[in-house]
Amino acid sequence: MSFRLSARSRTRMAGLHPDLVRVIEGAIAITPVDFTISEGLRKPARQAELVKAGASRTLNSRHLTGHAVDVAAWIGGTLRWDWPLYPRIAGAFKQAAIDLDVPLVWGGDWPRLRDGPHFELCRKTYP
Repeated sequence: MSFRLSARSRTRMAGLHPDLVRVIEGAIAITPVDFTISEGLRKPARQAELVKAGASRTLNSRHLTGHAVDVAAWIGGTLRWDWPLYPRIAGAFKQAAIDLDVPLVWGGDWPRLRDGPHFELCRKTYP
C-alpha cells in the first residue's frame, strides 16, 4: 500500500533539513501505516510551551534547527496514538534512512522517555 503526504503535512515540513525531508518522503511511500506530520520546525517559544506542559524535557530540541519531525498515525481519517502503530511507522522511516544513507534516530528506541512519534537526524552526522 502506498500513501501520500497531504498538503498540510508538506506545509509542516517547511524548514526541515533536506535529508530529513527525503527520509519522510521515502517512508510515506513504503509505510504499512499512514501518517501525517504533526510538527517539524519549532520556534523557541513553542518549545518552551512544550517543556512547561511536560511534553518535552529540553529547550535544546532538534526541532529548533529543523533536524527533527514528529508524526501521527492517520487511520481512517483519525489521529491515533496507539503504541503498536509507531514501530510499524518507524520501520518505514528506518528503511528509507538506510536506502538513502541518512543516519536517523527514532525516539521509540530511547531507553528513557520513549517518544514513538519522534524522528531526528543523528547528531554525530548532523550537528
